[in-house]
Amino acid sequence: MVRRGVIAFIVSVAFVSTAMAAGSSSSSTQRKSVDYEMGIQAIKVAHYEKALSLFGSVVEAEPDNADAWNYIGFSNRKLYRYGDALGAYNKALAIDPDHRGANEYLGELYLQTDELEKARERLNRLDDICTFGCEEFDDLKAAIEAYEIR
Repeated sequence: MVRRGVIAFIVSVAFVSTAMAAGSSSSSTQRKSVDYEMGIQAIKVAHYEKALSLFGSVVEAEPDNADAWNYIGFSNRKLYRYGDALGAYNKALAIDPDHRGANEYLGELYLQTDELEKARERLNRLDDICTFGCEEFDDLKAAIEAYEIR
């Protein structure tokens, strides 16, 4: 009986980890809005202006959507609008301080603006959040290491 419980737990952990969208903080299987899904697609093909418009609609309807704010920050960062990116990441983190994507991307923004110590603070935050490790921690750590040897 205990063995079945352990197997069910392992299967549920595997499902949750595969359900996670890059840049999101939740494992919810709740259906995302059409604008949200189209925004993800716009980002995948580097249409950041379009993504900003779509995610702007998302946060109009759902001002507490940390994932959408994170993607607004990401899109602005890719367009070199660092001030707008910073504001969006801060909104995402005000809603969800443990948002892995926003912590990673904010750290990457800090590297782009030559604020290494602030990037390391985001890495330390991810270390606290990601008890068993996570891709966001690994990605930011690699970005910091690349920054340090450039």
